[in-house]
Amino acid sequence: METMGSLRRTNYCGEVSMSNVGQEMTVCGSIARARDKGGIIFADLRDTTGILQLVFDEDTPKDVFAKAESLKSEYVVICRGLLRERAAKTTKIATGDVELYVSELRILSEAQTPPFEIRDDINVNDDLRLRYRYLDLRRPSMHEPIVLRSKIMQIIRSYFCDNHFTEIETPTLIKSTPEGARDYLVPSRVQPGHFYALPQSPQLYKQILMLSGFDRYFQIARCYRDEDLRADRQPEFTQVDEEMSFVNEDDIMTINEGLIKRLWKEMLGVDVQTPFVRMPWDEAMGRFGSDKPDTRFGLEIVDVTDIFDGTEFKPFAAVLEQGGSIRAINAKGLAGKLTRKHIDKLGEVAKTYGAKGLAFSRLTEEGTSSSFEKFLTEEEKAALYKAMELETGDVLLIVSDADWVKACTALGQVRLEIGRKYGLIDPDKFNFLWVVDFPLFEYSEQEGRWMAMHHPFTLPKAEDIDKVETDPGACHAVAYDIVLNGVEMGGGSMRINDPALQDRMFKALGFTEEKARESFGFLMDAYKFGAPPHGGMAYGLDRMVMLMLKKDSIRDVILFPTMKPLDSDKKVSKEVSAPVEATQTAPVVEEKIDFSNVQIEPLFEDQVDFDTFSKSDFRAVKVKECEAVKKSKKLLKFVLDDGTGVDRVILSGIHEYYEPEELVGKTCIAITNLPPRAMMGIDSCGMLISAVHHENGEEKLHLLMVDPHIPAGAKLY
Repeated sequence: METMGSLRRTNYCGEVSMSNVGQEMTVCGSIARARDKGGIIFADLRDTTGILQLVFDEDTPKDVFAKAESLKSEYVVICRGLLRERAAKTTKIATGDVELYVSELRILSEAQTPPFEIRDDINVNDDLRLRYRYLDLRRPSMHEPIVLRSKIMQIIRSYFCDNHFTEIETPTLIKSTPEGARDYLVPSRVQPGHFYALPQSPQLYKQILMLSGFDRYFQIARCYRDEDLRADRQPEFTQVDEEMSFVNEDDIMTINEGLIKRLWKEMLGVDVQTPFVRMPWDEAMGRFGSDKPDTRFGLEIVDVTDIFDGTEFKPFAAVLEQGGSIRAINAKGLAGKLTRKHIDKLGEVAKTYGAKGLAFSRLTEEGTSSSFEKFLTEEEKAALYKAMELETGDVLLIVSDADWVKACTALGQVRLEIGRKYGLIDPDKFNFLWVVDFPLFEYSEQEGRWMAMHHPFTLPKAEDIDKVETDPGACHAVAYDIVLNGVEMGGGSMRINDPALQDRMFKALGFTEEKARESFGFLMDAYKFGAPPHGGMAYGLDRMVMLMLKKDSIRDVILFPTMKPLDSDKKVSKEVSAPVEATQTAPVVEEKIDFSNVQIEPLFEDQVDFDTFSKSDFRAVKVKECEAVKKSKKLLKFVLDDGTGVDRVILSGIHEYYEPEELVGKTCIAITNLPPRAMMGIDSCGMLISAVHHENGEEKLHLLMVDPHIPAGAKLY
């Protein structure tokens, strides 16, 4: 290996262009790929900005050409040469118009063959990616978000400083306080038996800063919450925190709309329209079943409770007797896609979120299938159809519950599932809105008391202050969340600055005077010396970057995310890097399946000998194509790879249970030596194997699908 010697970088790979042609320059980085074409060698050099093609040929100094012949992927090099125009240009890389004709090359570090190729268009196991995170981060799709995250932070800092904010760091070893997520605790060596808490948020400190005369504060703060892992949640995360004095909620929203507008314009070239829509919490829950609604598509929830006033349909009547609610959505034009099997799956989604079930009506040209309509009067049915604007081709879905929030939440999740599965969501849209007027309290059955929905310092709406002690459930907060495409990106509130009102809040939350003083005495004392009206909010920076870059998980915008440890069912490998070894295990939630109402056919009593059984040729087959058979309600036509190299066609009457597109690419089991059978004028050469049972008097079918690692043509014994 060599040293850099006198060579020093003059240019970055991704920043050169035609304007630099004819210039001598020095570049450095890692070899992404090397190609020896016999007398001419091409090598793609990768640095933090992009890729530049290097060229070596017969006119290259012999010692340099000899080194170039030894180049392999991930070798670290520095080289000097002349930038010239490429004869064969490409649009695959930003520098596709130019190349560097190399005259001097130094190999600074050789590399073993990596466990996976360092490029984007490959499918790499997550465990392997995490084990070799330093290699994974070399891939452009992983490297670029980290660079862009840095630029986003620069814009945030610049914007706040331009608007009279002061950047202040608050302590990370703090006193634990109630009314939040679980704290991470740090034991004290000098005070045995005592612990510090890591901050879930700088909430108390930033309020104290307002009382300290700092008019406007911001901080890009590390925060910690001992919570379960999710796609948009990590136990350690970065928060863009802010607080302002002498403002109201309108001022705070305007400031933050300006921040979003600048970020999206400078980073993405997108002109965000302001002001954002403001939607009360009650409306968001009622229309979308979520306090973070995705407004990029319709399928809005409709309240149909009044239609069933006095109904004799017992499930609805029982709900109404409890003062409950009946909510519905119209999956417009989706009857051809939402089969009974898919509706059953949606029912399971609804049950996951607390619903007792999902009533449906499916309107097709062949007629209407419904789980409840036969129990309605003609008047109820007509009113329902009118209210929901039902037409042929639509699917009506209904949830009822004594708690209207629960009914809307369950139906809201069904709505999202339909939107995602059937392509109703435009991925290129950025739909911002404010959700405002949150409930001030929420009742905890576990605790047996009212709890603050946000935190105990949230200011009640002026019209609700008199109800704080007498009717907590009717109180709303001066609180606001900024929502983008169904994800909460940030949130905040105006704060209480009246000590007397703060005392009332503590009492409403069940705090004794002693408990309140023990937890928040320092803040209560500070209020006595004059507190300006103030409020603020905070963003999850990781989540913001994820949304800006349209990533599916915040793990893709964090250098070393917390994930399930490798080999979690065994001991952790010694080869795992330190950031991985220190991670927590994400809980595995096992799906609970109810088989209590299942009926299966009796087992055959007649026995067959082995030779008879062996005559049936069971094979693994890959579904290459699948389509509905014209003029047939039941049949699907499969084009299968059975390992012979000749496509096999099999027809199967399972369209009621599956849509063709969801079966393409699956590995199934078929009997391949049955004689051809003509069906709808098409020869079906074999039979696909399904599992059939009855449940509550209704036939259920599941196509047998197996591990995709099993090759086409593998024989079953």
